Amino acid sequence: MDPYINEWLNLIIRFAHLVTGIAWIGASFYFVWLDNHLETPPQWKKDKGIGGDLWAIHGGGFYEVAKYKLAPEKMPTTLHWFKWEAYTTWITGFLLLSLMFYVGAETYLIDKRVADITQLQAILLGLGSIMVGVGSYEILVRTKLKNHGLILGIILLIIGTALSYGLTQIFSARGAFMHMGAIIGTVMAGNVFFGIMPSQRALVKAVEEGKTPDAKFGLNAKLRSTHNTYITLPVLFIMISNHYPITFNHSANWLVLMVIVLITAAIRQYFVLRHFGKQKPLILVGAVVATIILAYAIAPQKVELTAEQKQHKVTPQQVQTIIEQRCKACHSDNNTDDIFTSAQAGVIFSDIDSIKQWAPRIQARVIGSKDMPFMNKTNMTDDERNTLAVWLGQNAIKK
Repeated sequence: MDPYINEWLNLIIRFAHLVTGIAWIGASFYFVWLDNHLETPPQWKKDKGIGGDLWAIHGGGFYEVAKYKLAPEKMPTTLHWFKWEAYTTWITGFLLLSLMFYVGAETYLIDKRVADITQLQAILLGLGSIMVGVGSYEILVRTKLKNHGLILGIILLIIGTALSYGLTQIFSARGAFMHMGAIIGTVMAGNVFFGIMPSQRALVKAVEEGKTPDAKFGLNAKLRSTHNTYITLPVLFIMISNHYPITFNHSANWLVLMVIVLITAAIRQYFVLRHFGKQKPLILVGAVVATIILAYAIAPQKVELTAEQKQHKVTPQQVQTIIEQRCKACHSDNNTDDIFTSAQAGVIFSDIDSIKQWAPRIQARVIGSKDMPFMNKTNMTDDERNTLAVWLGQNAIKK
């Protein structure tokens, strides 16, 4: 595919995914908040079958919201459904995954240093991992385990950890993280399609037929909605993680991912409890402390210069030669890379001054996380990285 067309498709689909994602997550968070803030209604509302109500003010007006225990006596003329936010988020997400990691498998998904696989094999493994992850969840959530949240959560965490580890053994680190995001995102969309919507249709059908709705339908939809709210933050983190190789380029990246999933789920738990008026600041403090510990644990080792290295002066010409040979294909006024035809992230290396300007990023991406050059397409050697590290150390460039 023409790189220019690819860039436009990427931009359009990514923007659509962002917009629909905001709509879905916004609605999801609002209804969880709403459910958790409902108060006991007055008797006359109870007599109508209302289980909880809430007053709010927004946009210059008052809102009175009421939730029935099961359903009203008859269906209202207009009933608003919330489903297309979820479906369009999943559709645009899958299109983006396909464009970047399947059409562009040889660029983003396949890392020959991890596993020497073909594009077709990579696509089949990617789709297979999504089906395994979603299938495992759907099987478990339909058993009696759904009534034992802690046990179900532990089992799902074990399965998620196994998938995380397996994906990092066959894909690029970035591709592995994105596929875990695709698995979790598909589980969320599946909760809407397989659980929430069928339950809501059953409730509506019962009211239309003048029957008393079965409470199990409402409980099933509420359970799946609750699951979704706890895995929303992990998905959001994974969506932005590809911009931060400090997370996915660690040797134990599969474990790093699962730790972050737990941290972000705990943060969501804090806010859910707060909805009920339960202040549990230790949960938030624990999440912050855990993040600090994780950041310390995965921090790249500092390059300590030997006495010989300190005496051997690395010249600007040596640095320029390395940058020109290994980096300028993607970071120049006229890129020569077959995929990245414009300077990535606006970083251009034109002379030694521009190299010094971006020295902190060179330190972070070339020396620290070692994710640059991208997929090491230009075959930068460890000796060249060490030379750059020595130059950075000798010039005491601020990091």
